[in-house]
Amino acid sequence: MSKGFLNKLLDPHARTREEEYIDLDLAEYEEILDEEPAALFVKLAELTGVNDLPEIKKEVYNGNIVIVDISLIKNDKITMDRTTKELKQVVADIKGDIAMTEHDLVIVTPSNVRVDRKKLVRKY
Repeated sequence: MSKGFLNKLLDPHARTREEEYIDLDLAEYEEILDEEPAALFVKLAELTGVNDLPEIKKEVYNGNIVIVDISLIKNDKITMDRTTKELKQVVADIKGDIAMTEHDLVIVTPSNVRVDRKKLVRKY
C-alpha cells in the first residue's frame, strides 16, 4: 500500500472530489476465500416457482443458510402458500429457523443458526 494512499485516506483535506472514490479489487481476497474451507455458506436464491424448492431445500439440509428472494412469486397466493409451507417443513425437520424481512427476502437457516428479529439500527 502506498504512503500517498494512506496520507490521502487519513487527511481529509488532501482528498479531492474525484479521489474520494476508491475502486477496490476483491480478486485477491476471493482467491484466499477459495483456499479456506468453510463450515457453512450463505447462499442466495431467487424463487420463481415450486420447481426452485428442491435446490433450496438441499442447501438447507446440507447446513447452509439460504436467503431467498420471493419478489417474483409474492403476488401468487397459491405458490406463496405452497413454498412457505414446504420451507417451514424443512425448518421443522432440521430444527432450524425461518424469517421474512421487509424486502421480500426469506432467510432459512440450519439447526445451529437462529435469526435475530431485532434490527441493528442505531437510534439517534
